[in-house]
Amino acid sequence: MRAEQVPGSIFRAYDIRGVVGKTLDASIARWIGRAVGSEARERGVRQLVVGRDGRHSSEELAAAAAAGLNEAGCDVIDIGQAPTPVMYFATHELQTGSGIVITGSHNPPDYNGMKIMVGGDTLSGEAITNLYRRLQEGWLASGEGTTEYRDDLVDRYIERICGDIRPARRLSLVLDAGNGVAGAVAPRLFEALGCTVEALYCDVDGDFPNHHPDPAEPHNLETLIARVRESGADLGLAFDGDGDRLGVVDSAGNIIWPDRQLMLYARDVLSRRPGEPVVFDVKCSMHLKRVIEAAGGKPQMSRTGHSLIKATLRETGAPLAGEMSGHTFFAERWYGFDDGLYTGARLVEIVAADGRPSAGIFAELPEGVSTPELKVHVQEGEQSELMAALVAEGQRRFTDATIHTIDGIRVEWPDGWGLVRASNTTPVLVVRFEADDDPGLARIRAAFEELLTSVRPGLVIPEP
Repeated sequence: MRAEQVPGSIFRAYDIRGVVGKTLDASIARWIGRAVGSEARERGVRQLVVGRDGRHSSEELAAAAAAGLNEAGCDVIDIGQAPTPVMYFATHELQTGSGIVITGSHNPPDYNGMKIMVGGDTLSGEAITNLYRRLQEGWLASGEGTTEYRDDLVDRYIERICGDIRPARRLSLVLDAGNGVAGAVAPRLFEALGCTVEALYCDVDGDFPNHHPDPAEPHNLETLIARVRESGADLGLAFDGDGDRLGVVDSAGNIIWPDRQLMLYARDVLSRRPGEPVVFDVKCSMHLKRVIEAAGGKPQMSRTGHSLIKATLRETGAPLAGEMSGHTFFAERWYGFDDGLYTGARLVEIVAADGRPSAGIFAELPEGVSTPELKVHVQEGEQSELMAALVAEGQRRFTDATIHTIDGIRVEWPDGWGLVRASNTTPVLVVRFEADDDPGLARIRAAFEELLTSVRPGLVIPEP
């Protein structure tokens, strides 16, 4: 395969993702590695970390990407199978600031992809597109790099976290990794923190035979909820396929969604860093803003997307950021990358210090009635046109509300809000609503249904 034959469809908003054997194989991974290496060389970077998740195709793709980096004249430190946060940690620990992790994250088993850091930046948007342009135009460096294999980074990662976090009491946890790569690390980490651990589906298996490794979907948490209730555990923690997102179940078996988790983390961080910003994405609860303000912080709304949130965190100097999908970023006492394992450790620290059951701690946090993310399917490529029309019509129509247009259109009333935004990864419009009560939720939903049909008759918001 020639460089210009690499399919453009795999270059997504936040990462590279394709179907193995169709749009992604070892030859394609090698070309992408060379493109990343060429970008690294231009930025003055000569050494990159390479890691991989537990999918069946990941070892071959990682070796191919490393070969491509070598061909661009870059040296590789191969850390083997490890969660995405361990790769990020390695870029700091080994002072490369750069790396590639081969991961399909929470996608189906036949998918795989890459998350990429160069010079301290997680590549997204135009930076991802530029990798494709390099391949099309032949802007590729040449050289002879080396590859070094390291098997100590997981141990160093656990040691670093245990040096930072010392829970005040022993908690009992149920951990569900959904057979993703976090299962190889999470039980070791939380046992090292002094917790009693019951491991669910923590054997790494790229077929994901028990349930999909995506804690954002409630049905994937059903077994975890049952085990927490049956065992009387203090917390249930669930990880996505590559370990950079966290799902939480409290001691009563309630799902604690990421925006409500962030309320607790914000109170804790702001107790030591008052007056500083906390970053969150447009899909988060209106109550989060109020909690941040009450804790003495400055709410900072951002576009959705883990790389975009990370960029906003750096720009603002915020000590904490998070988004509704479950990516949480601690820059206070940690490195500012999204890390489901470290986030779980910080939650253990907070709950252990409080002394009450976790359900009682979370019950004190404000909560309205809300919908999950509802997906309105549209034709491939028409999201941008539809969103432009929806923003224009929404600004004309909702004159009695506060409107945010940093990512789609979010319309806020005193008792609730609604959002419609274009997905950056699939041909859908993402819709979400929240209100103080059910009548308010119904009113806001009806207003958005009218908005959508006024722009395109037949656009139907599905039921939760």
